[in-house]
Amino acid sequence: MSTTESVTPRIYADTLAVSRLESRATSTHLFQSMLVAIEVVVDFLTCAVGIFAAYFFDPSLYIATQIQYPLREAAAVSFGVSLCAVLLLYRNGAYHGSSGLLQIRETERAIRIPVQSMLVMLPFSLLLNLKFSGVVFLIALVLITVLLILQKHAFVAVIRALHVRGCGVDRVILYGIADTGNRVLSALSRSARLGLDPIVVITHDDSLDGERMPVMGYRRRRSVPVQRGPITSALLSSYQCSTLVVALPNLSSGQIAAAVDAAKQAGSRVIFLSATELQEQKWTKSIDVDGLSLTPMLESFERWPYSMAKRMVDIIGASLLLILFAPLFFLIAVLIKLDASGPAFFIQDRVGRNGELFKMYKFRSMYKGTPRYELSPTTPFDPRITRIGRFLRRSSLDELPQLINVFLGDMSLVGPRPEMPFIVQSYTSEQRQRLQVIPGITGLWQLSADRAFLIHENIQYDLYYIRNRGFFMDIAILIHTLLFAMRGGI
Repeated sequence: MSTTESVTPRIYADTLAVSRLESRATSTHLFQSMLVAIEVVVDFLTCAVGIFAAYFFDPSLYIATQIQYPLREAAAVSFGVSLCAVLLLYRNGAYHGSSGLLQIRETERAIRIPVQSMLVMLPFSLLLNLKFSGVVFLIALVLITVLLILQKHAFVAVIRALHVRGCGVDRVILYGIADTGNRVLSALSRSARLGLDPIVVITHDDSLDGERMPVMGYRRRRSVPVQRGPITSALLSSYQCSTLVVALPNLSSGQIAAAVDAAKQAGSRVIFLSATELQEQKWTKSIDVDGLSLTPMLESFERWPYSMAKRMVDIIGASLLLILFAPLFFLIAVLIKLDASGPAFFIQDRVGRNGELFKMYKFRSMYKGTPRYELSPTTPFDPRITRIGRFLRRSSLDELPQLINVFLGDMSLVGPRPEMPFIVQSYTSEQRQRLQVIPGITGLWQLSADRAFLIHENIQYDLYYIRNRGFFMDIAILIHTLLFAMRGGI
């Protein structure tokens, strides 16, 4: 069996499951981002309406000699108070997805934030000589509070109605939550913005098998079944689970590892309850949900503005460089042909995003007849390398034809280096995280001193890039690559 044939979607089933997970995570992320944007606008308008209504309810507005420009002043004050309220709501986590038990936290914010906003705006109104009377202050405070409370509850009701129709909601299995079950179950159920819908609790406690766990609330209208573990991919698939919530303190490391592997096979994302044991860099930041810490595993969905900007830079950059370097391409091809028999270009299967194979182009730097798939030379004195090949590899000019791959969309200017299929077959689950993004010509590993060693043995560079990648980081890496090349790789 050839190397190419041995690398099939079946072998990369867990990586392709990540692809499905990415698609679902991206759509959920977009849905939640739209909800946040809409909620911010609605909060701003709610506060503005409260201020305008307070001005018109103030009897002194009808005495024209006292206030000359009530509408202009109302607009200025409403803008300031509304902006301040939105910023305070954001700072207090109102748009981060979590909610308090019985939605008490929502009401508490709706009472506290208007008071804080009005107190912040009061000295500014005095400095600007705005007619901000005590009557208007009290009326606005009451109106904004009432309107915010009603609007927040209505907004949550709309979100729940969308969830019932399958929009922006993930089916969740809770694993190993033990005596904290009611609290975790209720916190997730009440935090509608998170879009996490618990459908079953999996435990290793035989006494709870077959029981039902109620959701705490004003009325116990809902409960979920409890089933004995362990977690398997078949179990996750049978419940159509898209998210697995794992309680770390109540499970052994072996049980956690088995659950994570099962989730990967089923294409489900993993969220850990509690962040105390999460010391490795592959974890993302935690989400506070009513005092509980939910920490998702690293997910590789890309923000669409970044993806579009990155692809645009790739197309424009690759096109310009291919035109600019066309004479150099011709010269290098001639030198290769004169130095040793064989083709000027070397074409090899490499593993791209989500384990998909693509044809990668390079200038040939080794003698004709050298095995196509084996570990790359680590020294310039490797007998497989031709004379011109030593220069090409030392100057990285052998990589120039990969601009064709960038133009075609198989690669990007910046990203983890693509590896050969036989190397990827032996990847660990941590190393397979490299396959979550489009590979690139240059990246952090290529700029480091560790570039002399195997790529996957220095996974920290690629994981750092995956966690922190963005348009400006890509530009910074390209600038460093240019400086690196100008300085001869020193």
